[in-house]
Parts: sequence; structure tokens; C-alpha cells
Amino acid sequence: MDSRHLLTADQARAARALLNWSRVRLAAKANLSEMTIAVLENGTRKPRPHNITAIRKAFEDAGIVFTSEGSSSLARPEGDSGLVTDNRMWRGRQRKA
Repeated sequence: MDSRHLLTADQARAARALLNWSRVRLAAKANLSEMTIAVLENGTRKPRPHNITAIRKAFEDAGIVFTSEGSSSLARPEGDSGLVTDNRMWRGRQRKA
């Protein structure tokens, strides 16, 4: 199976935690509903492959690197401290709107 379609609930929750993203923010970044994110993370049913791809791409665009060291491995790029700053800037823009 293509690795773009592989994303476990644990990986999704961990990546959200690394980025300090809410489900709402991830849904917006992946252009999906919050319910789709909840379905993946709660394991209530298997999400469609194109939804998993969209979620994974949102994480990768934010700097999350998924490794092949195991089914639940993920890592931040070395020396990347811009994720937290980016998140604060996004929150500020949201309040102004």
C-alpha cells in the first residue's frame, strides 16, 4: 500500500500534539470536517484513503516527518522551532478576523 494512505490514530493524535493543533484546525488545514478527524482518531470506522492522504499532507506541510522506523513513528525536522511560532501567528490572525 502507498505510504500516503497510511496514518494511524496514534500518529494523528501525536502529530496534532506536536503542532499544538485542535481537531478544528487540522480539519481546516486538510479541508475536511472535524467529524472526519474524530473518526480517524477515535477509530469508530476506517476513513477513506483520500481523507487520510489529506490529513497526512496537512501534517507534512506543517513540518511533520513520518518515518519508516515503525507504524507509529514520526519526527520533527531537526532544528525546527518554527512550528510553535507559526501556531501563535495563526491564532493571532484568527482573532483579528
